[in-house]
Amino acid sequence: MKLTSVLVSAFLGIAAANPFSDPGDDAGLEARGGYGKCKWNDKRCCKYQDEDYKGNDKDYGNDHHNKYSRTIYVKYGKSIQRAINSASYGDKIVVAAGTYAEQLTIDKDGIQLIGHNAILVPPAKPVHNTCSGLSGDKVQAGICVTGHGVKLTKFVTEHRRVISVKRPVKDVLVTGFQVRKSTGLNIVVIGGKNVRVVRNTAADAGATDAGGYGILTVGSFNTLVKENVVTSTKLGAIGICMDNQSGVLVTNNHISNQFVGLCVQTNQANVQYNQVTDCCFGVFVDPGVQGAKIRHNHILGVHPKCPINIGIVIDGADKIKVLDNLIEGQKLGGKGAGISIIDDPCTPQPPSLACLSLKGPAISSGNIVLRNKLRNNDFDISVNTKGHDNLIACNECSTPAKYCKHRY
Repeated sequence: MKLTSVLVSAFLGIAAANPFSDPGDDAGLEARGGYGKCKWNDKRCCKYQDEDYKGNDKDYGNDHHNKYSRTIYVKYGKSIQRAINSASYGDKIVVAAGTYAEQLTIDKDGIQLIGHNAILVPPAKPVHNTCSGLSGDKVQAGICVTGHGVKLTKFVTEHRRVISVKRPVKDVLVTGFQVRKSTGLNIVVIGGKNVRVVRNTAADAGATDAGGYGILTVGSFNTLVKENVVTSTKLGAIGICMDNQSGVLVTNNHISNQFVGLCVQTNQANVQYNQVTDCCFGVFVDPGVQGAKIRHNHILGVHPKCPINIGIVIDGADKIKVLDNLIEGQKLGGKGAGISIIDDPCTPQPPSLACLSLKGPAISSGNIVLRNKLRNNDFDISVNTKGHDNLIACNECSTPAKYCKHRY
C-alpha cells in the first residue's frame, strides 16, 4: 500500500463534520439475541446478524476422487515438483517432513498437495513461471497455483493485475507447508477457481526491508484461505491480499508483523474470525471495493516500526459491512485509530490508490459499522468522508463520544 499524505492527515484527526448517521441516544447495550426479539433499544443494531452470512467451506471447492486417483508420496530429499508433474486429476501428493529448496508450480486441476511439516525455501536458481515478477522485478513465489494463458498488466505498485485467463486451474488444495523467505510472495493463487489454501505457514516473504506477500489470491474465483499463519521476523509488507474476480473467504488466519495485515481488493469478500497482531493496518479495504464483509476479527497491537497504526480502514469503498470486530491497542502517539473511514481524492504525486486503480477520486458511501468493540486506542473511530448513507451504531468504545454510546 502506498501511504499518502492524504491518508495520514485523515487518520491523525477526526473531521469536524461528517455525514454519518447518528445511532440515537437510546442505543442499548444488551447482548443481541439473533433472530427473534431484538434486545437493543436501537433496532438497527439487530440487523446483519451471523445468520445472514451462513457459508460453507464446500462452497469454495471439494476434494475430487475417482477410481483412478492415486496417493503419491514424496520422501525427504526427493523432488516435490517432479511428483506434481506426474500427478493427474484427483491425486494426492503427500510430502514428508524436511526442508526442500524448491519453487512449486501447480497448473493441474484437482491436485491435493499435502505437507507433513514440509518446509519450502528458495532454490539456488529461480524457477520462472506465471508468478515471476508479480510483485516487482526479479521476485518469485514459493508456491504458484496458476491457470493457463494468464495475461497480466505491467507492474506499477503492490502487484500486477490479471487482465484475462484462458483457462483457470480448478479444485486445488495446498495444506501443511511452511513456505519461508521467498523473494516476493510465499503462496500465490493466480487464475484459479475453487482453490483452497489451508493450514500453512507463510513467513518472511520479501528480500528487502519493504517485504513481500504472505498469501496472494489474484484474478481468481472462489478462493478459500483458512487457518494459515502469516508472519515476519521484521516488518513485512502484506500478510494476505485478496484481488479476485469474485468470491473469496479469508477465515481463522493469524497474521502478524505486517504493514498491511489483510488487504481487501475483491467485491463481496468475506473476511472473518482472523487474528491480526502488530500490524500497521489490520484490514485495509481499497478504493472502489464494494460489499465486502469484515466480521468477528480480532485486531491488536502495533509494530514498533509502524509510522501509523489503524485497525480497519475503509478507503473510498462502498457498502462495506464492519460487524462484531474487537479492535484494541491501536496506539502510536496520537496516530492510532480503531476504525477509519476516509475518501481518496486521487492525489497525483505521490499517486494515491484511487488514482492508480480507478483513475479518479473514491468516496466512502453506504458503509455499515455495527456492534464493534474498541478499546485502548488513540481514537476508536475516525471519520473523514463526504460520502452519504453511512451508518455507525451500537459500537462499544470511548472516543469520540458522538460515536460511542457505550463507553469503556
